[in-house]
Amino acid sequence: MERRTFLKTAGLGTAGAILGVQHLSAMNPGDSQAPKKGAKVRLAAIGIANRGAQIINDFMNTGLCDIVALCDVDPESAGSRETIAKFPKAKLFKDFRKLFDEYADHFDAVCIAIPDFAHFPVAMLALHCGKHVYVEKPMARTFYECELLMDAARRHPELATQVGNQGHSEENYFQFKAWKEAGIIKDVYRIVAHHNDWRRWHPYDVNIKKFPEAEPLPEGMDWDTWLTTAQYHDYNGKYHPGNWRGWFDFGMGAIGDWAAHIIDTCHEFLELGLPYEIEPLKLTGANDFFFPQETTLRFKFGPRGDMPPVEMMWYDGQKNFPPLPAGYGPTTNNAADVPATNMDGTFTPSSLSPGKIIYSKELTFKGGSHGSPLQIIPKEKALEMASRLPEVPDESNFSNHFANFLLACQGLEKTRSSFEIFGPMCQTFALGVVAIRTGRKLIFDPASKKIVNDPFANALLVGMPPRKGWEEYYKM
Repeated sequence: MERRTFLKTAGLGTAGAILGVQHLSAMNPGDSQAPKKGAKVRLAAIGIANRGAQIINDFMNTGLCDIVALCDVDPESAGSRETIAKFPKAKLFKDFRKLFDEYADHFDAVCIAIPDFAHFPVAMLALHCGKHVYVEKPMARTFYECELLMDAARRHPELATQVGNQGHSEENYFQFKAWKEAGIIKDVYRIVAHHNDWRRWHPYDVNIKKFPEAEPLPEGMDWDTWLTTAQYHDYNGKYHPGNWRGWFDFGMGAIGDWAAHIIDTCHEFLELGLPYEIEPLKLTGANDFFFPQETTLRFKFGPRGDMPPVEMMWYDGQKNFPPLPAGYGPTTNNAADVPATNMDGTFTPSSLSPGKIIYSKELTFKGGSHGSPLQIIPKEKALEMASRLPEVPDESNFSNHFANFLLACQGLEKTRSSFEIFGPMCQTFALGVVAIRTGRKLIFDPASKKIVNDPFANALLVGMPPRKGWEEYYKM
């Protein structure tokens, strides 16, 4: 079914119904045409500058695809022009809707590297049109949008989906899985995740009373399409390029940017699912427009089978360091190996590499971000355990994150970070964002998928209604 035909036939389900979840079963998606075994995947790239350019190169380096179409709302930017020059035969589009309307027969899959809030309409349309979908993390901005994308992916099991937390195909993935299966990682009761680097919105005025004033658009930019489903904002350099992440209307802050690279293996292999309680413990510089300068959140997850309840802490902000256990060791890549903590007054690091601390009944682990492997701490305990650690499969024997997606498009592998796997973790981040915005403890029912102690916060699971003319993506 073409997008134009869909617009004439679809009706609108209510937000409450879809959070149920109900969908319009009468709709017929476009036919997916999986590449023939051994044939290269025909890939359309949506978002081709900056991060988009990087992942295009990563896909091309696999040797498993051809870039047949390029789409970007700002094709005159230096980054876009550079990518366009690399692929002179690729068909160029400004508007992703025209890409699907006019060129859908010429590609099998899409890679999406655009702002968080715009992931949803593009990914939803791609699934509706029978295309495999790779989208940079987070998969969507709101709890509701994640729910709809997971539902769409379940209805189209023939389509491969992959979210771009690349470490989910690297060493930490295989190590965590092996250590969990061998019983090295067991009885985890607390996880601490942190990201303490500078963020682009830190210099913004936290006493802001209105959105930034309009500025001249970059030449040739399609600002209306950049906004997609979001309510209208005048163009300003504090939104584009790259600065969108710090605004509630466009991004998910530091937690949406980095937590997927830090807690992904914990979330999957410990089967955390959705939390039952989310509490903001620190919100420095809280305001109604953009994310705080420092955030501390506490998530509580219930028991799962024979696994105990888990408390997960999230820290962001340049000086908002988590407490470190004795024997933690280096805090940055260049730090001396000193077994000190920032709790006992003897050591306060000036910087702390993004990462996690995992507390279990018998062992404590530390790890970095992406594919960085876990270490048992303190070092003396690691040496004692060395002979008992299972052999971790050599990741060189496995496809990387990009090849994994393309091979899944060919029906040869299963994606490691599908919407089904990534979705509940992204919804956990979305619940954290609601707690940040309200500044209140939230009690969440994972069964009904409702915040039960705060009707206003519960409404934020859906977020603002889409702009007029963009409602169609919530009906697919």
